[in-house]
Amino acid sequence: MKHLLAPAFLVGTALAGAPAWATEGTSPADGEIIVVKGQLIDAELAAWSTTTLDNQDIRHETVSDLDDLLRLIPGVVVRDFGLGGVASSVVIRGFGGGSHGGDLGAVLDGIPLNEAMSHADGYFDLNIIVPLEVQTLTVYRGPVSALYGNFNRGGLLRIDTRKGSDYADADLLGGSFETFDLQLAGGRELGRLALNGAAHLFTSDGYRPRSTQSRQTVAGRVGFDLTPDVQLAVSGRNHSADAESASYLTLAQFETDPYGIDPNVQNDGAVKDFATGRADLNIAFAPSVSLVSFAYLTRQDFTRWFTRPIGAGTWRQREESYDRRVFGVGTSLNGTLDLAGASAPINYVAGVELFRERTDFLFFDGLDNRRPTAPPANDRDTRLNSISAYGEAQIPVADILNISLGLRADRFTGRCQLLGPETGTDPCGELDDISELSPKLGIRAQLAGWVQLRAGWSKGFALPNNFVKYSVGAQVLEPNVFRQTEIGVTLSPLAGLTLDTAAFRLASTQEVRTVAPGIFENFGATRRQGIETSAEWQVTPAFWVRGVYSYVETEVRENGTAALVGNAVPGVPNHSANIDVTWRPIENWSVLANWRHVGSYEVNPANTLRSDAYDTFDLGVAYDATSSFADYQLYLRVNNVTDEVYATSVSIIGGQTLVAPAAPRTVRAGIKVTL
Repeated sequence: MKHLLAPAFLVGTALAGAPAWATEGTSPADGEIIVVKGQLIDAELAAWSTTTLDNQDIRHETVSDLDDLLRLIPGVVVRDFGLGGVASSVVIRGFGGGSHGGDLGAVLDGIPLNEAMSHADGYFDLNIIVPLEVQTLTVYRGPVSALYGNFNRGGLLRIDTRKGSDYADADLLGGSFETFDLQLAGGRELGRLALNGAAHLFTSDGYRPRSTQSRQTVAGRVGFDLTPDVQLAVSGRNHSADAESASYLTLAQFETDPYGIDPNVQNDGAVKDFATGRADLNIAFAPSVSLVSFAYLTRQDFTRWFTRPIGAGTWRQREESYDRRVFGVGTSLNGTLDLAGASAPINYVAGVELFRERTDFLFFDGLDNRRPTAPPANDRDTRLNSISAYGEAQIPVADILNISLGLRADRFTGRCQLLGPETGTDPCGELDDISELSPKLGIRAQLAGWVQLRAGWSKGFALPNNFVKYSVGAQVLEPNVFRQTEIGVTLSPLAGLTLDTAAFRLASTQEVRTVAPGIFENFGATRRQGIETSAEWQVTPAFWVRGVYSYVETEVRENGTAALVGNAVPGVPNHSANIDVTWRPIENWSVLANWRHVGSYEVNPANTLRSDAYDTFDLGVAYDATSSFADYQLYLRVNNVTDEVYATSVSIIGGQTLVAPAAPRTVRAGIKVTL
């Protein structure tokens, strides 16, 4: 591992020494202390494709779940499984297992949300976040960020919450299926003290039988300026959720009763309790250099129980429980460097992090309405430890040229231990030390006032999935490696009009396959490539259009099953598009419209079944007004105006084609208030 950590450490050491030879300058944060690692690495200046939604964008969309914002990102599709309390699957850059699996990274104020061994490697749940508390949501497409490692292969969601400032926002809505949603967010600065808080209460009976759900979230942060250059902050978050689930429908049932429930489904559902606390110490050594340090703890209990077919028309209930404990600590140097003769300062970050995650996993298969009828298939404790060093910089070479450089080194250790008798055969033993070095390189050139080009190459990785990483014996498995090449262009030919197009190719190698029970090897390769386009046009001050489109091809290039070579990756639509329109016909009134297209995709690895494409259309109207004490907006939204019957996800389980039906026409009405 030393030979891998050394390059990243040298990058960090060189950048850490920057203050000694930096010229006098002002802080890029206007004198404010940097509070989140990488805060100075501007996504808009990076040489890879990113999209940032700010607090105003998020409030405009009026969402109960941050997943609903992802339709605004080119190439991103959410496949909702319709299982209460269970995360949906996010498709990005030709990967189909984001959020529900490990294809997409997610960080909240610099802290990873991905779960090492919870339901699937890399699983995360955005419902622990209150949409109103989000300052920015930035989506990086591909394994391009050196600030984050494992689970960063298809892309990354970076979520930063609101800090400091004086504000008070509320959003209250009610709607179809007895839905109630209340969000609150507020901040107050009192001299050297900064307070921020948020709360969310959501309940719904659901549009199918036995599909009620409720969740509650509270979050708070207290920041205190110990001196003008030193800030201490303490923050916490608590989330609880309880949901019933109607499970999937067979294709035949979906065609006759799309919002019903299979008679074989038992009392399915999920419960979750999540709590986290953290402390941040941020020190400004100079107007342009800050040391950002954090320590945090997370405790989570998550249990889901789920009925599905197992073959020959037989359905069976399974139950999974995950008791997670996570500890993390890290520090990073963030700053700018002014060089004599340079057109602009260099922005940089360099740091180290350590995470320790422990998960107690209990799995029963074959329950009778949650009553076990056999010993557990799995009853085990897993531990995954990581230590990482990273560095990233944006270097302006000339007025028109900016270079992005990144380097990350990760080392993983851990083990799996049985807690009691079990009937499962998954591997469970020591984790061989795994190390990986991930370089990133990109160039962005402003050729003219309205033409900007970019090109980048980056490498990412994924650990062997699930319990395979804990395989016992002499076999050594390497990480699955991902290499992405991308070119892009941004055009601003007219005032108020911006067009962006990116073409990418992402090659996966060293995939892990099963040779025999308990025997695995690195053998497999996949190619993903496509084009992603976005456009934003302020046609007139009263008419605004935002649209995205993507075309993606996937191909299995090497596989242990020869018949799968040449096939497409399941769950990845070839085409997707989204258009949002906002029109203000008269003062204070707005009309909103959305059209969404999701193309068809292969359902299984053999490519013998393909899903249907679908289109949805949403409409809304809003009235804005100002009183003596607050600004407020009254709004009405109708989703799926045409009441189209479609499936958000199609899969094959136990030899049967199963469907997750999407919601029918849905009406929501509410009020937003800003004090």
